[in-house]
Amino acid sequence: MIDRAGEPALKRGLGFILLTLYGVGVTVGAGIYVLVGKVSTEAGIYGPVAFLVAACVAGLTALSYGELSGRYPVSAGEAVYLNEAFHSPILGTVVGLLVATTGLVSAAVITLGFVGYLNTLIATPETVTLFAVVAVLTGLAVWGITESVVLSGIITVVEIGGLLLVIVFGVDDMVSAPNALDVLFPPLDTQVWSGVLSGALLAFFAFIGFEDMVNVAEEVRDPVHTIPRAIVATLVVTTALYFLVSAISVTTVPQDELMASDAPLALVFERTSGWDGKVIGGIAVFAVLNGALIQIIMGSRILFGLARQGWLPKFLGLVHPGRQTPIIATVVIAAIVLTLALAFPLVRLAEVTSYITLTVFTLVNLSLLWIRFRGDTVGLWRVPIWVPALGAASSAAMVIFNAVAAID
Repeated sequence: MIDRAGEPALKRGLGFILLTLYGVGVTVGAGIYVLVGKVSTEAGIYGPVAFLVAACVAGLTALSYGELSGRYPVSAGEAVYLNEAFHSPILGTVVGLLVATTGLVSAAVITLGFVGYLNTLIATPETVTLFAVVAVLTGLAVWGITESVVLSGIITVVEIGGLLLVIVFGVDDMVSAPNALDVLFPPLDTQVWSGVLSGALLAFFAFIGFEDMVNVAEEVRDPVHTIPRAIVATLVVTTALYFLVSAISVTTVPQDELMASDAPLALVFERTSGWDGKVIGGIAVFAVLNGALIQIIMGSRILFGLARQGWLPKFLGLVHPGRQTPIIATVVIAAIVLTLALAFPLVRLAEVTSYITLTVFTLVNLSLLWIRFRGDTVGLWRVPIWVPALGAASSAAMVIFNAVAAID
C-alpha cells in the first residue's frame, strides 16, 4: 500500500475487537500484574480507592482522546493534536517525544516485572533475560501489525482469564473479610488521603494504554468511529478488573507480604485458592510480555508519525515494503527500552511514566479546549466541554500534589 506522498503506507488491519484487545492488553499488562503490591505500599488497604481515583482522572482524558482521534486519525496523535490546536510544530514534536518516552519507560517497567514473575517459575540471570525478551518482542513488532495484535489479543484473553481466576477464588474471602467495607471509605484524614493520592499516581500507571490506541490510527479500519468506542470499552473493562483484584488483594493477604512480593497476584491466588501460585505466575509472564510488546509498537509508531510529519529524521519514517512496519523506528525504540530496564528500578520508572503521562494528558485536554473554543467542528464524536476542562484540571492537580508531597 502506498500513501499520498508515494511512500509505503501502514496496513489498515485493525477493527473494533482487535483494537479493544490491543488497548486492554497493554493496559492490563502494564499495571495490575506488576503494581498492585506497590500501590498498597502507598495507600494501604485503600488501594482500591487509589485505583478508582486514577480511573476517574484517566477516564476524563480518555473521552477527550476519543473526540480528538475522530478529528485527526493519524499516527503520533498527541503531537498532531497539539500542533493543530496551537500551530506549533515544536510543541507538537516535544509532546510526541514525551509520549514516546512514556512508552519506552513503560516497556522497561513491564520487562522488569516479567523478570520478577519468571523467577517464580525458574531462576534466570536478569541481564540475559532482559536481552532475550527485548529481542523477541522486537522481532514480533517487526513481523506485522495484524500478526502482532492478533497474537497480543490471544494473550490478552489469557491474561484476563488470570485476573478472573483471582476474582473467582478470592471474592468470597473478600466479602467475608472483617475490613471488606473499610477499603471503600477512607476516613477524612490528611495523612490517609495523602497516601491514597500517592497510590493513585502509581495506580495511574496501570491505566496507561488507551492513549496508545490513537497512535495506531493509520492501521485502523474506519478510525473515526472505531477508536472512540474502543477507548471507552478499554477503560470500562480495565477499571472493573482493577478494582476487584485490588480489593481482593488488600483484604486477603497481609499488607507487609503484599508489599514485599515481586509477584503479588501469584501470592494472592495461592492464598485464596490453595493452588500453586505458579498458575498465575505463568499467565503473568505472558501478560507483562504482552504489555511490553504493545508499548514497543506504540513507541515506534510515534517516531514513524513524527518522521512522516517532517519533525524527526526521515529514516525513522521508513516502512518495510513487505512487512509494512516501521522497522528502523522499532529497533531504535527497543534499544532504548533495554537500556532503561538495565539502568533503573521498577517503582522509580513507573512514577516517572505517570508524571510524564499526566503532563501530556493536561496538554491534550487543553488542546481540545482551545480547538473547541475556536469553533472547529471537524469530527463526528463530541464530548461535553466540561470533560476536557476537568481532565486538564485533574491531571495537573495530580502532578502538582505528588510533586509537592515528594519535596516534603
